[in-house]
Amino acid sequence: MFWFLLVTMVVVVAVVTLAVVGGGKSAILQDVAPEQLIDPLPATRPVGRADLDALRLPVAVRGYRMMDVDEALDRLGAELAERDARIAELESALAGAQATAVGGPGLIEEPPEDRPQAPWEAPGPDPEPTEHPGEEPRR
Repeated sequence: MFWFLLVTMVVVVAVVTLAVVGGGKSAILQDVAPEQLIDPLPATRPVGRADLDALRLPVAVRGYRMMDVDEALDRLGAELAERDARIAELESALAGAQATAVGGPGLIEEPPEDRPQAPWEAPGPDPEPTEHPGEEPRR
């Protein structure tokens, strides 16, 4: 009876091992096609918050598929660089427009001497009398 149980147990273990390991194409463990990124980031328009919320990266045996993650990160990096460049361009244009509006074209030029002085301006130094040839000095 001992030998019968031992042989039966060896046969059962062998059958289970062959079924699990896959001694051919079995219905128990079939090869599954790797998951693919179903809804990638849009290529025809800028990426938005809703696109990132909807992004689901496929899972592989050891985490996420590196190719899909790298692709998504490259796209996001390009979008951020493009937006940063556009923001810098718009800020410089705004600063130039503000400088022109505030300063005007005569901001740096010296004011002419013969213009009347505005009451809010500080008085300048008294001009020294000039002597003309042939005139007597004034006292």
